[in-house]
Order: sequence, then C-alpha cells, then structure tokens
Amino acid sequence: MVIRYGYNLLRIECWVAVLEFCRETPMKRVLIVVFISLISIATSAQFASQPEGVPAFNASAPVKGAKLPPILSGVQLLNFQHPVQVKAYQAAAKIPGVFHQLPCYCYCDRHAGHKSLRTCFESEHGANCATCLKEAMFAEQQTKLGKSPKQIRAAIIKGDFEKIDLVKLDK
Repeated sequence: MVIRYGYNLLRIECWVAVLEFCRETPMKRVLIVVFISLISIATSAQFASQPEGVPAFNASAPVKGAKLPPILSGVQLLNFQHPVQVKAYQAAAKIPGVFHQLPCYCYCDRHAGHKSLRTCFESEHGANCATCLKEAMFAEQQTKLGKSPKQIRAAIIKGDFEKIDLVKLDK
C-alpha cells in the first residue's frame, strides 16, 4: 500500500517508523545511534588517506662488517619481465649504502616491516612496486650527479622521485 504512493512517501514513512521505534525506550534509541555510527565508520574507511609521516630509513650507512641480507642479483633477476626492474636491482647493488639511508614511500615499513629502501631489493618486492622502482632509479640518477644520501633523502621526502618515467627507463 505504501509503494503506490511513491518513493518519497515510502522514505518518510520509514523515518517515521524509525522515530516511533526510538521513542519507545531509551535503550532502543542508543542502539539506533550505535548502529548508525557503525555504518558511518564502516563506509568512511574507503576514504582513508595514505599514511602520514616519513617511512623508515637509516640516518647513516651501515656499519662496516654489518651482516645485511643480500640484494637480489644474477640469476635471481632472470624472471623479471621489464628491463627497468633489472636496472633498479643493479642500482641497489651498486649503491646499497645509499639505499640503506632512504625511506620508501610505498610504506612497506608499515605493512612488510622494511627498514629502508634497501630492504625492498632484498626480495622481489622492489620489482613489483612502482614506488620502489622510481625511488631506486631516482637515487641512482642523483648519486651520479654527486648528491649525498641526505640530499637524495630530502628530495625523495619532497616527492621528486615521482617525476621518474618508468616507461622511458624500460627501454
């Protein structure tokens, strides 16, 4: 019977029913507020922003003789589909001390326990993450230009690595 009056009337009658339900007891009112709050929180989670703050990094190069896991190399790189993936791992192997001092803005420190950009290249993680690849190629370029790890880190924090074109570098 309500449907024949149209959608707006149905909505109004539903709200009237909810309000009447809430008036019956204070406990029901509390339950309705809790229910609406939970629905609001659950639906707003999809709009959460990226984590804030600078991801993990080391302020200095590793101590001489420190036992760090090796960066993937050689035959371990044969399964990579794109040349830029191999180039990034080669860069990490060339300047591991620099990578050790850089944060990784894919925030793998929070979801994978990584300690720096170097950690991304101790596994296949770096090959499958555009952020890691861009930062690796940026670090190599900046090192060739004579920049210090501290200067490179500041540029990465500023977001300069985002200008790296992986498609161009994939040739």
